[in-house]
Amino acid sequence: MRTEIQPKYYECKVTCNCGNTFITGSTKPEIHVEVCSKCHPFYTGQQRATAAKGRIDKFNKKYGLQ
Repeated sequence: MRTEIQPKYYECKVTCNCGNTFITGSTKPEIHVEVCSKCHPFYTGQQRATAAKGRIDKFNKKYGLQ
C-alpha cells in the first residue's frame, strides 16, 4: 500500500445533538451528527405507527382495496 496517497486515519469522537458521544474510526478527527441510535425513533421504539396506519387506510379507501 502506498502510504503517501492514503488519507490520515483518526480515532474519531462522534457527538450527537442529544449529547451522546462515542468513538469510531474516520478520516476526520471529530464529527457532529443530528441523530444517533440513542435518540432516533426507530431504535428507541417511539415510532408513530398510527400516522402510517392512517396513510395506508386513506390509500386503500381511495383505490377501493378494502
